Amino acid sequence: MKKVIVSPSILSADFANLERDIELIQEGGADWVHVDVMDGHFVPNITIGVPVVKAIKPVSKIPLDVHLMIENPQNYIDDFVEAGADIITIHYEAAKDMTEDILTHIKSHGILAGLSIKPATPACEILKYLLTADMVLVMTVEPGFGGQAFMKDCSGKIPVIRQNAPENLIIQVDGGINKETGKICTELGANSLVAGSYIYKSDDIKAAIASLKE
Repeated sequence: MKKVIVSPSILSADFANLERDIELIQEGGADWVHVDVMDGHFVPNITIGVPVVKAIKPVSKIPLDVHLMIENPQNYIDDFVEAGADIITIHYEAAKDMTEDILTHIKSHGILAGLSIKPATPACEILKYLLTADMVLVMTVEPGFGGQAFMKDCSGKIPVIRQNAPENLIIQVDGGINKETGKICTELGANSLVAGSYIYKSDDIKAAIASLKE
């Protein structure tokens, strides 16, 4: 059985106690820390940016998985790399004309490059980038806010991507992920799951993380 990379989203953490909440998921068996960066333009919400990534880097023993839900991501790659990002994922919809160049630029820093698609974007539009990207992130909610319900139709993109991808491509899914929806995704070929409220609102964070790896 392939290992499932669990990347809890700190969007659901207590922002006044980020160090504590990152330690909680590390102790609970998380593989990565998912950092949702939103600019209020590409998505209708504003969250955190470079200063927070820089602040949490010293307290995180696991990789920082930075998801840029922003316009003009090419202008901020170097800043997030310098701040300590280990994975940077951009949105295809925010960089259609520059996708290949941005992914290559991210990889030139020696970190992983991810490419994300919104629910309305068909998988076929990004197949040509599967040899460049290290990871594809399939959104199963409209990006912008945590706690939304899983859009099952979007999970149909997973096998399309898997069938056309090199074996080592990471397929990550984000949006409404819990034990049941996570299982749907991994059975279709995903091998990384992002979960926020399911993990942070659980009475047992370790058990919640473990349930996504089953």
